[in-house]
Amino acid sequence: MAGDLPDYYFRIRENGAAVFRVETENRQRRIEMDQIALVNTRNGEIKPHGERALSEPDMVAIRDWLEKRVALLAARDIDDIHRAVDYLNLTTQWAQSKASDAQLEAVTDALLLAMHDLRTVLVRRKAERLSKGDAGED
Repeated sequence: MAGDLPDYYFRIRENGAAVFRVETENRQRRIEMDQIALVNTRNGEIKPHGERALSEPDMVAIRDWLEKRVALLAARDIDDIHRAVDYLNLTTQWAQSKASDAQLEAVTDALLLAMHDLRTVLVRRKAERLSKGDAGED
């Protein structure tokens, strides 16, 4: 089992992870995890834990994890948006075919405001993208 363990363990936190070095080479053959750093996925900051100095292999492993984690989170974000489109379609079908008057009364204002807000942002951002495209053609 010890041979299958990675050298580092990343305990996921809200904005990143706590990084541990995994040690199995000891007399009791126990798994020991020594915290070596904190990583922030939002700003890429890597903070050594305590007075510790991180080695080059530590930094390589942490940067590699950080790059993969940021890519995974970005992929999850876009997947969530695709799901939101599906939910909007399912909500439309529900409102048209299944919803009672009382159910519609309970959600209509909130849905209309959220959809209006979303539409406003999407139209503004599309106009900004189109303006940038036109400026590039001048």
